[in-house]
Amino acid sequence: MRPLTDAETVTFFEKLAKYIGENIKVLIDRPDGQWCFRLHRDRVYYVSEEMVRAGTSIGRENLLSLGTSFGKFNRKGKFRMHVTALTYLAPYALYKVWVKPSAEQSFLYGNHVLKSGLARITEGTPQYQGVVVYNMSDIPLGFGATAKSTQDCRTADPAGIVVFRQADVGEYLRDENVLS
Repeated sequence: MRPLTDAETVTFFEKLAKYIGENIKVLIDRPDGQWCFRLHRDRVYYVSEEMVRAGTSIGRENLLSLGTSFGKFNRKGKFRMHVTALTYLAPYALYKVWVKPSAEQSFLYGNHVLKSGLARITEGTPQYQGVVVYNMSDIPLGFGATAKSTQDCRTADPAGIVVFRQADVGEYLRDENVLS
């Protein structure tokens, strides 16, 4: 387990900033201690400094994970967020989308959010912006990127895609082997 390089940090923070913006500072400087991001086997983990010190006593080949996985880097160096980061993205999300109860199941099965399933969207959301998807009870279901801005959503076709799904809580069941 090692700290992220400068290039990895830039790539990771750019991706994270799409969802929570300047709130990245809140994740690192917490009242319950210092937290950091560490890389282990191409995966980025969010872990407390205290846990990092405890984890140094375990060899790299024996260490499976430490902390919460935020995602992984692919072979080309791009970062892909995992659904396990949703717990930390949801409270600090800048832009949010709420889906109707009839569209919840479709989203959790891995489909994009259609205009017909859109209940509400944060005002002023730009196109291709990272959003957290909620149900009508304000429970975070996943996250993705907007296909259309808030203004374009008003005049969109009911069968048109509004949010491109990137991760949802249904992945815990569908992709169980990949997340562990």
